[in-house]
Amino acid sequence: MHTGTEQDPLVHPVTGERIVFRKRSRDTGGDLFEMLLYLAPSGFIAAPHVHPNQEERFEIGGAPVIFKVAGKERLYQPGEVAVVPAGTPHVWWNPGQREAATIVQFRPALDTETFFETFFGLASDGKVGRNGLPNPLQMMALARDYHREMQLPPPAQWVLGPLAMLMAPFARALGYRGRYDKYSGPRAPS
Repeated sequence: MHTGTEQDPLVHPVTGERIVFRKRSRDTGGDLFEMLLYLAPSGFIAAPHVHPNQEERFEIGGAPVIFKVAGKERLYQPGEVAVVPAGTPHVWWNPGQREAATIVQFRPALDTETFFETFFGLASDGKVGRNGLPNPLQMMALARDYHREMQLPPPAQWVLGPLAMLMAPFARALGYRGRYDKYSGPRAPS
């Protein structure tokens, strides 16, 4: 289990991402989740996506990065801030030869931390393809469990959302989960 600290970051070996948690949901009463995302040269985010219930804010550092937000591309320089409103399709990548070190904030926090622990844990264990994504059944379990935090942009979500509702129980029966103790530790008692 990686702890998301500077000494033990979450690592996605395919996309070139490394995450260090700065402010967890439990630290902010659920108002904010903040992380430092290091993006290797030519590193990328695995897929365009939407946060249907969260604003995402990026404070660019280290190296310039390109964002594609609502279909429009823009190069952001270190020191600039990009804000992606809830429900807005976006993706970003590092086009350069230096590592980017971007502060990323999600408001509200929801369960974004656990999503990243799971997603990066699977990647670290070699359970993703060349595109950085897990197999379709694992994706169905993730899509069902984290539909408040992350979705594919429309129109793909119009198909994946209902499909995840139907397929997630089948995926769970085969052992796929949206959360694993191996990556997030044991659940705290309710």
